Amino acid sequence: MMTDRRDSQPVFDSYATEYEDALAKGIALSGESSDYFAYHRIELTKLYLQTLGATPRCAMDFGCGTGNSVPHLLSIPNVEQVIGVDPSVASLQVAAQKLQDARVRWCVPDDWTSDQRVDLAFCNGVFHHILPESRQEALQWIRDRLSPGGYFAFWENNPWNPGTRWVMSRIPFDRDAICLSVTESRHRIEQAGFHVRITRSAFYFPKAFKWLRFAEPVLSQVPLGAQYMVLAEKR
Repeated sequence: MMTDRRDSQPVFDSYATEYEDALAKGIALSGESSDYFAYHRIELTKLYLQTLGATPRCAMDFGCGTGNSVPHLLSIPNVEQVIGVDPSVASLQVAAQKLQDARVRWCVPDDWTSDQRVDLAFCNGVFHHILPESRQEALQWIRDRLSPGGYFAFWENNPWNPGTRWVMSRIPFDRDAICLSVTESRHRIEQAGFHVRITRSAFYFPKAFKWLRFAEPVLSQVPLGAQYMVLAEKR
């Protein structure tokens, strides 16, 4: 489960110490840092959770990598614990060195305790690294670890955005990724036993055109942003 598309060993072990630099080079033309995107993904997730009246206390970052999203997940109101899950032990080691917080636990999927349940599962840019034939298994793994009525915030790169593929081509670990359209993602998530509540798109304008970002809330229902989010509830 949750292995790389090319072999059974998580190849992200080899990128763990270079991940930040490679990502920064890939997104350089956006004019923003990776933390800018990490922060705004969580802020948007937080907004839509509040819209639904959700108050998660325990969250999971599925495919957390080197842990960039975890500090932002801790900013969600009422969240008391975050569990970062990734098959790459080297990436988890980097994450643990960067963020030493008693509210955070890091683990590989096989070490997840059978009785542990979370109220919110978050993942970003993970599923394009999972073979299409293994994606339902991964979604089911997430669903099984959610409490009844728990929420799944699924973020992915948008292949319908003209700049997304170009950016991914500049990142070594994304070049041969198999992207998911928003249509495929919604369908797969529903099939896995979720009820899709909200679908939104984000990140339409690079920093050079940030004066246009005021329009992004209106544009968010047009699936052409660089990324999209599917927020779903466990049935």
